[in-house]
Amino acid sequence: MERLSRRKVLALGAVGSASIVATSANAASFGNPDRPPEGAVNANPAGLTDPGPKSPALAEQFPSFENPPPTDVGDMQLFWSSFNNAPKRIQNGGWAREVTKSDFAISDAVSGVNMRLGPGGVREMHWHRAAEWAVMTNGRCRITVLDDKGRAYVQDVGAGDLWYFPAGFPHSLQGLGPDGCEFVIVFDEGDQSEYGTLLLTDWLAHTPPELLAKNFGMSSDAFKSIPVNDLWIFQGKEPGPLSADQEAVASAGLPEYPFTFRLGASKPLKENASGMLQLADSSTFNVSKTIAAAIETIKPGAVREMHWHPNADEWQYWLHGQGRMTVFDAGPRSQTADFHAGDIGYVKKSQGHIIENTGKTDLKFVAVFKVAEYQEVGLSSWLSHTPPSLVAQHLNMELGDVGRIPKDRPGIMPG
Repeated sequence: MERLSRRKVLALGAVGSASIVATSANAASFGNPDRPPEGAVNANPAGLTDPGPKSPALAEQFPSFENPPPTDVGDMQLFWSSFNNAPKRIQNGGWAREVTKSDFAISDAVSGVNMRLGPGGVREMHWHRAAEWAVMTNGRCRITVLDDKGRAYVQDVGAGDLWYFPAGFPHSLQGLGPDGCEFVIVFDEGDQSEYGTLLLTDWLAHTPPELLAKNFGMSSDAFKSIPVNDLWIFQGKEPGPLSADQEAVASAGLPEYPFTFRLGASKPLKENASGMLQLADSSTFNVSKTIAAAIETIKPGAVREMHWHPNADEWQYWLHGQGRMTVFDAGPRSQTADFHAGDIGYVKKSQGHIIENTGKTDLKFVAVFKVAEYQEVGLSSWLSHTPPSLVAQHLNMELGDVGRIPKDRPGIMPG
């Protein structure tokens, strides 16, 4: 970067002073609302320079942090995180990485895990104190789970499919050929760690052999070769036909509700030329009593309309594309952040937010809520269902313009 001479700095300061005089008159105006004024539009050029130290690669990823709009104001908890810079734990058969409340302070309702299992790779039989919800992002996986009445469920899932295991229900996961699988897990507790699960091998290895013999009505010799260290993820043999595994565990009958749901293939809750929203909560995915979720697809240039959720925080996993989210809270507080595939977003209950697709391809993300029933309030819906004269008085708008606010809860609006 060219070094600035004293003369050049003084010249920039003079230009900046004129800029401040010019823009200050426009502060507290539409698109530039605050006093003192915020944003680069209100700053002099010398004050905008950033000589470093810095990482250009990171700066390019976060243009809204580097140069926030003048409508951003106040302080907020960081609502951006990512699996992209979370450390992987790798074993023969697959890997996992996690983002919990200890990594992402705002995320106190849920935690997230990104996991990969190769063909035949097994996530050891285990259970959790928290409920587990998951979405498949690619490949195929065979899941097994046992309910509290001793009824087993075995199913194969693919990209766009969900599973849900209530807290304490024991289960296992295995990648299927030819590509194995990858998925994202959400636990309904912010401090639940993937590395803090109750594992089959751990329990057996830490139970006296004579008690194992009494418990199973077998000789202790039958257990002499059990692993003394947990397996967590290991390379197993690929399973046979699904029907054979289902038949092998069918003696107690099927659970009341399936533990899987094909969200990616479901009928959209909302759909138009600008995108679509597909929803799974307890009304459609009946077993999922603590998690509701949506897959949201936004076309280039379009926006997920201004809205909020009155009954739960929103945890997001960005699947494809790129976008920008602005979050609004009392204060006023407003902050904008950029997101890419693999990133995680978080919006507290009742905070207003809007998401824009800033890329050239479809933006797709999963929104997860720790609640049985999905709820949303759209700003356009509220304004279009309030007496028009009252809205006009609040916003200094013409009645004709108020009448053009969308009334049909579109969800996604074109660019």
